[in-house]
Amino acid sequence: MLNDSVLDLIGNTPMVDVSVLSPNPRVRLVAKLENQNPFGSVKDRIAKSMIEAAEKDGTLLPGQRILEPSSGNTGIALAAIAQIKGYPITILMPTSVSIERRQMLQIFGADIILTPGEEGSNGAVRRAQEMSEAHPEWCFLYQYANNANPQAHYENTGPEIWRDCPEITHFVAGLGTSGTLMGTGKFLKEKNPNIKLIAIEPPLGERVEGLRNLEDGYIPPVFENWNGFELLDRKRVVRPRESIEWTRRLVAETGIFAGISSGASLAGAVKVAQDLEEGVVVFIVCDGGWKYLSTGAYTDDLDAAEAAAEKIIYF
Repeated sequence: MLNDSVLDLIGNTPMVDVSVLSPNPRVRLVAKLENQNPFGSVKDRIAKSMIEAAEKDGTLLPGQRILEPSSGNTGIALAAIAQIKGYPITILMPTSVSIERRQMLQIFGADIILTPGEEGSNGAVRRAQEMSEAHPEWCFLYQYANNANPQAHYENTGPEIWRDCPEITHFVAGLGTSGTLMGTGKFLKEKNPNIKLIAIEPPLGERVEGLRNLEDGYIPPVFENWNGFELLDRKRVVRPRESIEWTRRLVAETGIFAGISSGASLAGAVKVAQDLEEGVVVFIVCDGGWKYLSTGAYTDDLDAAEAAAEKIIYF
């Protein structure tokens, strides 16, 4: 199949049965491989959606600068698409991201502003909000409150899962901006109200970056605007060590080389499977592992990798 643009390759990602990892022989585990998107992550979907929506409503004009805080994946996808479309872009990100993240942003032509690593993603968000107020001539897409974020998953990710795996009983995804959970979950529940929606979050005060605990002081507007508290059926807590362990098992036992947040989603899916009599649990493989090789998450002693997880933003 010949496509007109690499942007046409975003979405329609494959799904693969990874039930070899299931703790329950009556529960299937199915992974949706968002690492197969052209810029490497599930965030390709929302980057394209947000830019196209802004172009359509006049928020983003030819040559206008785009501004966005990102710990990595959204920034990379936005930078790639902005470069293709001819928009200058500034990405704010914490110093604690992996070096590969910064390198990819540089490759795609983004201007990078680093914020204090100890402030995490929330610090980058605050700084971006301040810069947006100081530069109203820039286009601040703000993924945490942009309706085009969950809408991308409602219009595409959800329908793809329903098409390829209509027997789904549970959908598991990390809680970051909450766009994947809200958009995909809303669509799936409209198709079958019995499908359960489970969010993965880190313990309060512990870091599995890209994921957030709703009690850490910031609830994404997307979550509230899409009635997240009513839509969500349950939350499961996954610790950093579990995320690393299951990321390693995912590559060792299925050959899927994924990022650490994917291991967190898998760990949560396994916990869900343990509690079921039978079912089909679908989880999101958010991105690939290539951008994390420098962190030692796959090769270092597990204790060392866990300690590093407290300092490095993985998602």
